[in-house]
Amino acid sequence: MSDGIWGYQPTAGHTAGSDLVGYKVEATDGSIGKVDKHSDDVNSSYLVVDTGVWIFGKHVLLPAGTVKTVDQKERKIHVDLTKEQIKGSPEFDKDKHVGDASYHQQVGGYYQGHQRH
Repeated sequence: MSDGIWGYQPTAGHTAGSDLVGYKVEATDGSIGKVDKHSDDVNSSYLVVDTGVWIFGKHVLLPAGTVKTVDQKERKIHVDLTKEQIKGSPEFDKDKHVGDASYHQQVGGYYQGHQRH
């Protein structure tokens, strides 16, 4: 039942169609980077975050269900995860993150196990 992790929580404050590219992404214990790409696809919404120097220039895939709030005014997205949890996530695969169900299951399962709800 990791499908719910791929949709924004109703309380997150995200409006489908809003452009989130360039928004800063904040973990519960500090900044992790900026949104490089995002999708609002039903049951497949996500953020691709460029972590910059924090994880040596890597990207991470964050399912939309990990988003706690979207602050349009401050251009910040707060996720309900620690930096360590994000750092330990499955490696981002730019070729598989779109349309690969098994990759989405792997990433979704990881983050679902780390949610605090």
